Amino acid sequence: MKKLFLLLLLFISSHLQAQSVFGYWYGYANAKTGGSANNYLVEIILQPEKNYVKGILNYYFRDTYRSLQVQGNYNAATRQLTLYDIPVTYHGSTRSFEVDCPMNLRATLRVAQAGSTLQGSFTSLPNYKNTCPELVFNWTLNADISKKDSVLKAMSEFKENYQVWKPQIEDTLVAVATTPKKVVNYVTEEVFTKREKVVTQEIEFDSDSLRIDVYDNGEVDGDMISLFYNEQLVLYNQKLTHKSIRLTVVLDDTKVNNEISMFAENLGLIPPNTAMMIISDGKNKYEIKISSNLEKNATIRLKRKK
Repeated sequence: MKKLFLLLLLFISSHLQAQSVFGYWYGYANAKTGGSANNYLVEIILQPEKNYVKGILNYYFRDTYRSLQVQGNYNAATRQLTLYDIPVTYHGSTRSFEVDCPMNLRATLRVAQAGSTLQGSFTSLPNYKNTCPELVFNWTLNADISKKDSVLKAMSEFKENYQVWKPQIEDTLVAVATTPKKVVNYVTEEVFTKREKVVTQEIEFDSDSLRIDVYDNGEVDGDMISLFYNEQLVLYNQKLTHKSIRLTVVLDDTKVNNEISMFAENLGLIPPNTAMMIISDGKNKYEIKISSNLEKNATIRLKRKK
């Protein structure tokens, strides 16, 4: 009788484990369009907790690799998995213009002797349903590496990763390209004047027109910045990523010095707010590491050679 009871417990335990989405899953996701499919190579690591599911989603699309933390819910009774607010690269993005589609993931766990699968789709949020098509998938459980120690190790060592083939500045995708115009934000302007201005470098140029690229050349950790040109707000509350924010400015000959200042909107996950600024006049190029915090504005002085 005792042996029968132990066997029953073992059966129930293995049955419950079979109903779990815990582990490493892999496969493809395809854009559901009228044309040819666009494949995303996907790996997802899931760790169910008491009232929710957390995990890591890694995907490769064309020449972009991305690793993200995800979170949602799993209903063991219906075997339904839902993950929320996942930024997925738009299937029609090009190398020169890449955008994200905010999407939710919905999947059903299917268990069989041949192996477990997750079948479902990424669906866009309501505001994007007409521009971001559904991505369908059928992922397989990798039983060989779906061990508790492996999953917990992967979760603990996670770092957000967003790479595009380690580009040089000439190859960097441009997120924003704009000619500076006065932006009105009284709160930011007032805080800007109260912070200390720290001049990090003075540079002389041959040209009166300069191209300025600003991007996060390290770990993307959520830094948000605004840019001031000659103490005028020209770019407001932009996130620093691996893509450059590009500005074209004209030096004002009526001023002794022209200045470009970086205003930290936050400190990101790793203070201070740090960026790489590339300034070019068509002949010469200057790479300057620049950092600001909630007390100081990093400023670069720009002069026209006489």
